[in-house]
Amino acid sequence: MDFTYSPGEQAMIEEYKRQGKILRQHARYWEEHESEVPPEEFPESADNPTPLLKLAIDKEGDSSGIVMGMMVTIYNSWGDTLSMKMGPGALGNAALAAAGTPEQKERWGNTRLAMSITEPGCGSDSKAVQTTAVLDGDEWVLNGDKIFVTTGVRADGVVVWATIDKSAGRAGIKSFIVMKGTPGFELVRKEKKLGIRADDTAALRFDDCRIPRDHLLGGDETVPKAGSGGFKGVMKTFNMTRPAVGAGGIGKALASHDHVTEQLAEQGFEVDWEKGRQNRSTIEQTMLETEADLEAATLTVYRAAWLSGQKKPNNLEASVAKSKGGEVARTGPQRMIEVLGAVGITHDHLVEKWLRDGRISDIYEGTGQIQRLIIAREIFGYTSAELD
Repeated sequence: MDFTYSPGEQAMIEEYKRQGKILRQHARYWEEHESEVPPEEFPESADNPTPLLKLAIDKEGDSSGIVMGMMVTIYNSWGDTLSMKMGPGALGNAALAAAGTPEQKERWGNTRLAMSITEPGCGSDSKAVQTTAVLDGDEWVLNGDKIFVTTGVRADGVVVWATIDKSAGRAGIKSFIVMKGTPGFELVRKEKKLGIRADDTAALRFDDCRIPRDHLLGGDETVPKAGSGGFKGVMKTFNMTRPAVGAGGIGKALASHDHVTEQLAEQGFEVDWEKGRQNRSTIEQTMLETEADLEAATLTVYRAAWLSGQKKPNNLEASVAKSKGGEVARTGPQRMIEVLGAVGITHDHLVEKWLRDGRISDIYEGTGQIQRLIIAREIFGYTSAELD
């Protein structure tokens, strides 16, 4: 594995940074107008070519597509939580790609699908899912409430986690595709949050919502009574999305580090990386430690993505990437605020916003604590019961 950026990839990064600086000009407005939904495409996008076209100038040495996707996620988050132009997919599309049948991929592959897991009484403890799906003839009947659904307002439909057999625990949980406009499917509200306020996050309700039988993702209606084999299939989705969540958190921390580096330079303060530890100032040590954390987190994300691209197991690596990316999304901006001093918590800079925006990276797609439990199970072979 060699994750050194090629000239084409470096040109792509610079293009994302240029566009990111434009998006930062819109950041405060959309945070302060949380009830509104940002446009799918900003006016400036017409004057900004798609960064992917930059790769045409230099393909030699470029990373695999999935690794490059993580790089794009990092630098697409460097500008802010906004995007110059939204892509066609969402988290639910990753679930469709991971577990959908060929027919389902053909049918819904060009739609935008949100992922609907979290409930008012169920967060990281996925076996506590209360939303139910009951088979009635050739239809599934869904009932339950979901919260914190990313892209839930503007999505065409959602991938909903529901249990078809509560007695089976996790093994009874299945995923269903429910499209907007289905009777009994209600968009309750756009959520208000600590950070990523411009992000489209919704609360949903399913009240005797009927969907055709073939809307069961993957089509497997069996419920294993021993172990959780079926649930493990559902969880494979996270091995694709968790590295991406870590990458998004890294982007915000990297933005904070780059911004403070520029602020220090404007004050005539240049960090000397060659000094020994005893000769560095506190600021220099803080900047160096943050840069090291950013590099380490980035490499864990790229490795997890590379394994996925090679069709190799990456359950451990995906959790490491999510855990490390979520951690640096919190510690990186926090350190940068400390370097800025009192002005760091004001609206004079976006760093305090990136701290709040980055907090979610350690929470959704499985909290940092949950990732550490998964890591312990993978390394030491612990069972779920031993870690309870």
